[in-house]
This record gives sequence, structure tokens and C-alpha cells, in this order.
Amino acid sequence: MRRRAFLKAAGTAALLGAVGAVHGTGPAAADPVWSELFRSWVPEIFAPLPDPPEHSPAIVVGSGFGAAVAALRLAEAGVANTVLERGSRWPNDPWREIFTGDDLPDGRGFWHRRSFTGVTKVPMQCAPFGGVLDVTEFSGIDVWRAAAVGGGSVVFTGAMVAPEQRWFDEIFGGTVAFGEMDRVYYPRVRQQLRLGPLPPDLYAASPFSHSRRWDEQARAAGYQPQANDSIFNWDILRGELAGATRPSATAARSNLGNSNGAKFDLNQNYLKYAQESGKSAVYPGHRVDAIAQDPGGRYVVTVTKLDPTGAVLATRTLTCDRLFLGAGSIGTTELLVRAQATGALPHLNEHIGDGWGTNGDVVLARVDNSLSGTGQGVPSASRIFDASGMPLTLENWFIPGVPVETGALASLGMVFDPTRARIGFDAGRNAAALAWPRQAQEQVVEACRLVDRRIAERSGAVFDYVTPLGYDANAVFTAHPLGGAVLGRATDNYGRVHGHPGLYVVDGAAIPGSTGTVNPSLTITALAERNLEAIVRAGK
Repeated sequence: MRRRAFLKAAGTAALLGAVGAVHGTGPAAADPVWSELFRSWVPEIFAPLPDPPEHSPAIVVGSGFGAAVAALRLAEAGVANTVLERGSRWPNDPWREIFTGDDLPDGRGFWHRRSFTGVTKVPMQCAPFGGVLDVTEFSGIDVWRAAAVGGGSVVFTGAMVAPEQRWFDEIFGGTVAFGEMDRVYYPRVRQQLRLGPLPPDLYAASPFSHSRRWDEQARAAGYQPQANDSIFNWDILRGELAGATRPSATAARSNLGNSNGAKFDLNQNYLKYAQESGKSAVYPGHRVDAIAQDPGGRYVVTVTKLDPTGAVLATRTLTCDRLFLGAGSIGTTELLVRAQATGALPHLNEHIGDGWGTNGDVVLARVDNSLSGTGQGVPSASRIFDASGMPLTLENWFIPGVPVETGALASLGMVFDPTRARIGFDAGRNAAALAWPRQAQEQVVEACRLVDRRIAERSGAVFDYVTPLGYDANAVFTAHPLGGAVLGRATDNYGRVHGHPGLYVVDGAAIPGSTGTVNPSLTITALAERNLEAIVRAGK
């Protein structure tokens, strides 16, 4: 009984830590002792960084889903392009711990922060370092975003799901036809990323007992779980179970990376194929600080070169004929609002910064004392949909960092929330500014709780898995920020930024705040495929 209570408490701490906020006031000085440890563990990221060319036909800012599509499709069209990424390019290894875990995270987990604090209010200290996850704190919301080559594909949970047409049409309002996405671009991405549902043999394995029990409870409550497509390499998960590789995706690791390459992330497909073409080169450790356009029409990109400790190695100004922004909703929008406020891009329209939303993200957990054995396989097996109140999806989730069953069933909720905010520019901090209404977050949390409570009551479970300190498993955060440079408003219907020919938005900033109760990654990637096809075909 004591052991089970300890495991439950440990599981709660890990879950609440993983959905908390990283607090700090900006990049902190690196600890030399920890830096040497990181160098010994992952020497690859300390290798000398090459310098990008002074001028490129195209520069791609960022290396996440939309940016990776841009790099590959431009390369295939014969357009040489330079990909700039602030984070490191992390290797994979079947036995080394390349990435840190959620249980006791170190600096490899976070982008230049000193501590990680969940809603338990208990800080988890870590040495400041150029880790893979950046948490940006705004008024009313914390935003999780990647800082690594491969962007969000390195740190997400792998689910890639298309929305229903009714929600897609309501979000995009005719700027994008669902039919073409459904016929052409969603299937193209599914094939490229080898997406598929959790196979029956893995679903039946011990680490997914929580997935099976989650489905049982959902069915008892009258729901029919739907299988989620995922980006994981199922053979690597089988290898984990067979002892052929260090456990990762079957042992509650994902939010801070999978060391053995269990996720088929962008380094293994789009970015790899782009580089193999000889027309695209990726430059880690290059943070884009500002963008502008010179009188001759070329784009000017100010870049700081960083080593993993945060030390500044150089500051340079690069130029390009065409500039593709794929730094994520916050990164892309911050560059645009800064350029608008400073006059560096004087013809940006009044819609820059508009249409930002959280995709209605909520994390919940409920108690199930029948669970036993090893658990917390990462890939989400299934989801349910509910439209009895605010339309929402609950996905079967995992307890990060604890590879045993903890007596909790976690869910990731995504609510169809119409709330939108505007990202502005704070000149004093030289940074994006955002205020997210507390009421909006309370509404989406309550909507998810109502459904979770219904499942608990009808299945005989106990609602609200709480910590010994009395906090439930939820935090005010989003891992799915969307909007800020929305299609059909800040850009045309294909991501061409109004007022500045040759400037494009290719990431989640183009999507107005929601992808209709599902994870955004598939829609971001498919939309980039659609838009790049049109841009390449037109030559502009």
C-alpha cells in the first residue's frame, strides 16, 4: 500500500510538472559544470556550427512542420534555400539518454530556464541550457513551443488527426476548401509521415493498459472511441518491449524528446529529404531576431549565432529574395509585429497579430484503482467527441515521466473555443505581447470537466485525480498556439503576406486559433503542402 501510494504521488508530480510553466526572466547564464556534463552526454550538439551564406534565393525561418514542407518543396523545385533554427540538432541513439525526462528534467529539457514549476507550486530546478522546449509566459496563458531542429515534431505526443468538415469550414470560412485538403493534402502528409493507428499487438501490451482502460470507461459512458493516427515508428516501440533499445515511448517519454528516434520526426523525413536534394541546408543555433526589406526588394534577416549554453558566437545580417516564416505561431507573429512596429516592413496590414487562439487545450485526469503493471505508453490510442456543450475532443493521454501505472487516467482536451486574442508588440521588452482572458480558459476547462465527470460517473470511476496538496491535474497552458498572421487576412489564401511580395507565412500562425477539436500538426503540414504547391507553381 505504501509503495502504491508513493507511485501515485510520483505520477501526480510528474503529470502536474509536465503541464506546468517554466518560469524565468529570459536567458540565464549557463552553469559550467552542467554544461560539461551535457557536452559529455550529447557531444554532437557542441560541434562547430557552420555559417549560412550571406545571400540565399530563399530563407526559411524555423524547422517545424510548415517550415520543413517549405524547405523540401522549394528544393524539389530547384530553389536553393537556407533553413535557420535557433535550437540544436539533436541526434538519436538506441541506448544513450540524449534527451531528459519529465520526472527529473535537467537543462536539456528547457530553453534557457532555471526552473520548471507545475501547478503543485513546487519548483523543479534545472541548469539553464539550450534545451528543446521553450515556454513563453503571457498574461493569462503559458505557451509551449519547440526549440530544436524538427520543431514541434521533436516534443509533441505524435497524434495527427484531421478535423471534421463542419468545424474546418467554420474555422476557415471558405479561404481553404476542405474537399481539396481531404482528397489531396491530408493523404499526402499521411503517406510522407507514415501515419497510422496504434497496432493491435502494442495496444494489447502492458504499457498501454491505461489506453485499454480509458477506452473501456468511455464505452461504458456511451462513447465510441475513435483510433488516432500517430507519427511513431511502431517497430522501434516493439524493439523497446523486446529489449533491443532503451525504453522511451513505452516508458512515458515524449514531451522532451524520444532519445531512440521512436517518433518519426521531421529530421527523418521532410528535412532529411530536403538536405539530400543538395538544394537545402539546415543551420542550427541561428536565432532570427528581426526581418526587414531593403529598397531593392531583398529581405534582410538579422541572426544571432548561439552555442547550446546560450553564448553568443556572432551576429550577422543575411539577405534573400524570398522569405518563408515558419517559426511557429508565436515566433512568426513576433517577427511580424516587431517589423511593423519598427517600420522595417512598413506595408504590413492591420490584421498582423490577429486571430490568435489556444486550440482549446486542457489536461485532465481521473482515478482508476484497477490499473496495475507497467504503463504509460505515449502514443494516444484513441479519442472521443462530445457536442453536448462546447464541442470538444478528449484524447487518451499518458502520465509523463513515470513508466508505471499510477492509478490515474489522463486526457488531453481540445475544445472548439471561438475566443481570439491579438498579439501586439511590447517595445520596452522588444517582444510579443498577449493577454488571454481568464474567463475563456475557465470555460474550456469546465467544458472538459463536465465530459470527464460524465465518463467517471457512468463507469464507476472517481473524478478529478488530485495531488496531496489538493490541486487537480490541469494547468493554464497551450501546446497548440495558432494564429497571428491568418490566411485571408494578414495574407492571401495561400500565405503570401499582403504588402510585401516574396514574404510568406507557412506555419500555425496562418490558422485562426483552432483546428476544430483536434491536434493541429496534420492540418499545419497539409496546409503548407497546399500553399507551397500554389507558390511554386506560380513562381511567387
